[in-house]
This record gives sequence, C-alpha cells and structure tokens, in this order.
Amino acid sequence: MNIHMNVNSLKYISLVTLTLQNAILGLSMRYARTRPGEIFLSSTAVLMSEIVKLITCLVLVFNEEGKDAQKFIRALHKTIISNPVDTLKVCVPSLVYIVQNNLLYVSASHLDAATYQVTYQLKILTTAMFAVVILRRKLLTTQWGALLLLVAGIILVQLAQTVGETTKITETSGPEQNRLLGLWAAIGACFLSGFAGIYFEKILKGADVSVWMRNVQLSLLSIPFGTITCFVNDANKILSNGFFFGYDIFIWYLVLLQAGGGLIVAVVVKYADNILKGFATSLAIIISCIASIYIFDFNLTLRFSLGAALVIASIFLYGYDPKKSPTSIKSMQSQMPHPDEEKLLPKV
Repeated sequence: MNIHMNVNSLKYISLVTLTLQNAILGLSMRYARTRPGEIFLSSTAVLMSEIVKLITCLVLVFNEEGKDAQKFIRALHKTIISNPVDTLKVCVPSLVYIVQNNLLYVSASHLDAATYQVTYQLKILTTAMFAVVILRRKLLTTQWGALLLLVAGIILVQLAQTVGETTKITETSGPEQNRLLGLWAAIGACFLSGFAGIYFEKILKGADVSVWMRNVQLSLLSIPFGTITCFVNDANKILSNGFFFGYDIFIWYLVLLQAGGGLIVAVVVKYADNILKGFATSLAIIISCIASIYIFDFNLTLRFSLGAALVIASIFLYGYDPKKSPTSIKSMQSQMPHPDEEKLLPKV
C-alpha cells in the first residue's frame, strides 16, 4: 500500500516538475535573450549545459556501479573505449543535438515565449514522420488525425503572429526581432529533434547499455562538437570578451535548468503514462501564455487561443489509444516525441 502511494506521489510530483520546467525554460530563454544588459553567447550556454549533464550522469553511473570506483572505471572503459563502433554511432545524435539546442536559442531570441512553446510542439509531427520512415512504425488513425490538428493549430498561431495581432514587442537591448528567422529556427530544431530522437532509439534497441551510460556517451561526444560550434560561431567575441561574457546568476540558473530537463523527463516516463505527460505539456503551454501576458506584454487573441487549443487537443489525441488499457499505454512511450530533454528516456 505504501509502495503504491509512493509511486503515485512520484508520478504526480514528477509531472508537476516537468510542467514547471517546460514552462519556465521557454520563459527564461526568452527573458535571457531580450533583457537589458550584455547578451551572453548562446553557444557557450549550450556547451556548459552538456558539461553539467556529463557530470550529473557520471555521478548516476557511479551510483549504478555500487559506488565502487574500480567497477565504475571498468564500465566506462568497456562501453566507451572497448566498443568504438558503438560510440561512433552516437556521434550523429550528439552533433544534431548541439545544433538543435543552438537553434532553440535563436528561436527564443525572436519569438515570444508563448508562440515558441506552441510552435515547438511541431516536434510531434517530425518525430512521427521519422518513426514511419526509419523504424517502419505504423501510426493509428487517431494519431494521423492528431498530426493534422497539430499542423492546423501551429498555422493559426503563426498567422496570428504574422498579422501583428499576437505580440507587442517592447524595446529591449536584445537582438532585433525577426519573427521569420525565429520560426525557421524552431522548425529546424523540430526536424533535428525528430531525426535525432528516432535515430537514437534505433541504435539504443538491443544494446545492453544503461540510459545514464548512454547519456555519458552523448555528452562526451557533444562537448567537442559544442566547443567547435562556440569557436566557429563566436570566436572573435570569445577571444575579445571571454568565454563567460554576459554570464550572471540568471544565466547559470538557465544552464542548470536546461541540463536538468532530460533527467526530469526520465522520471516522468518511468512513473507516468503518455496521457499524463500530454497533460503536463499542455499545461506548460497555458502557463507560458498567462505568464507572457504579464512579463512580456503578450496580447492574447482569439486566433492564437484557437491555435493553441488545437495543439493541446492534438497532444492528447496523439497519446490516446481506445484499444489499449491504461497499463498497456505505457508501452507506447517509444511513439512519443524525442526532444532534447527526452533523448535519453528509458523504454518502459
């Protein structure tokens, strides 16, 4: 009885945490890129996030190995060094996730938090597309219907933005707002997210490697790619102003928030099902809209509201299967999107 209550408690605590993390991350990224003062380099923030993930996952792997240093080192050697072909396979999603995270910062710089949050749900469509093409997965009729609803909702949101009804842009010292650039960055991130997630799922199947060890592999490969990205994009700024130019407590908080997202989702998927996870995502969109009204002078319109409602409905419809019981719904976790924070989910 106590075990059942503890599992239920973990389920809802993790869902509340995921909801807040989803909403707060979008709002925080938007604020960090448009607030007064010196603007930090997003490429360095992405790299620091990968370093935080690596350290966290190394600690978790150490704990998995019974806190035995020798077993820990042997496990790392066996998985990473003694199996170079498997490690090289992880290079593809590592590089893709670095590019994706940089695109998300571009999107957050040019789209208001609410529009960014809604548009990024397009990752459901891209993940489904790659699942059908790469994994030969068949979607339910309700899931195809959900994807159509999703596209219709995002088109409505973007139309509301295009005609100038959605947002009143306040003067900031941030970059000049280019809505089209922000939209294309978000769409690019969605496609990269869908491809990397499905590719990672394909190489993960059949491999006897823990989810945290896969995290270690990804981060070890992402860090060199992230370092190259920093100096390709911002070499002059880094050499002139320093790697941590523009950093303050808020930026470090943002780095930790982004790094912790994947760990939170792993707990959610372990203890919750797709319907509850869809509820968390939908609630995050609503929170972002409400918060944006007060923080960013966001003007909520009928067209935007209708588009957001269609996106939220599509999330629930995509995770719903009337032929399956609530218990067996958990087996459908592999059909859900694989955004960066979901790239390392244990299959339950």
